[in-house]
Amino acid sequence: MSSLDNKDQPDSWPAYYEKFPYFKPDGIRDGCHPRVMEHETPTGKAIVLVHGLTDSPYFLLPIANHFYANLGYNVYLPLLHCHGLKNPKGMEGVELEEWKANVRFGINTAAAKADNVSIGGLSTGGALSLFMACTKPKITGKLYLFSAALDLAGGALGLKGEMRERLLRTFLADLLDKDKPLIGRNPFRYDRMDMDGAQELARLIKEIDDLLDGYDAKDPFPKRVFAAHSEFDTTAHIQGIRTLQEKSSPDCFTAFIIPENEKVSHACVVLEEPIYAVDAAEGEEPLEKANPEFAAMMVAITEFERTS
Repeated sequence: MSSLDNKDQPDSWPAYYEKFPYFKPDGIRDGCHPRVMEHETPTGKAIVLVHGLTDSPYFLLPIANHFYANLGYNVYLPLLHCHGLKNPKGMEGVELEEWKANVRFGINTAAAKADNVSIGGLSTGGALSLFMACTKPKITGKLYLFSAALDLAGGALGLKGEMRERLLRTFLADLLDKDKPLIGRNPFRYDRMDMDGAQELARLIKEIDDLLDGYDAKDPFPKRVFAAHSEFDTTAHIQGIRTLQEKSSPDCFTAFIIPENEKVSHACVVLEEPIYAVDAAEGEEPLEKANPEFAAMMVAITEFERTS
């Protein structure tokens, strides 16, 4: 399949290109395009699933398929500003406000066809989902977090992560960028974390911290939350979801914690199948391993849906 075929795929999202003309079908890497899955028969449920920093909607396809085929949802997978591109130009000009606009378009599209709109995402996509759950009234359903980047990992109690967040919010972040190419062997994500994008994530985390300050045991976070996280995660500190759990009613928060001995890394939490390099030799190890607990995670989501 050539990249020109992106717009002709059954799950393509033509209206997305019209709304955000900085995305062109022939400029997006194969398989990284924004996607929509809508049932022919109207359904009252929809979910927006948001990918993470450096990756693409491809990562969330297994979860999207579960919500669509097994739970009866319409599913919308936006592509975030400066992601999924053949020529990302170092993500120069990436903006948090554009990420928010991308996600809001998904929410508004979902709400036009369903009364009950949920949201969820991987890593940065999880952070954006939490932000929208706090600020967007059209999110009337649940919040699904997968390795949510609510707190950057590092050091005892995440203290190095906190210092990194503060540093990334300053002009010094640009000085840390190694300026190496973003496109490499991984077909569905960039090969490194760009500091421009990381800086926008740090700003988002600060905004979320401010929002969550408004919730406590007397005035808990108002959404039902399903949060999946790996204890092996060295990117997003697990304390982020623990803090959200403390600010939620006990009966409204479900945590799916993958033990450290499973060695499931940050982005792999959402993968049903491994991802191999574009030029992988026979027998070569995958770049991203599948989550061995993926099936159990889908069972847990189904149970969460059933009891909500």
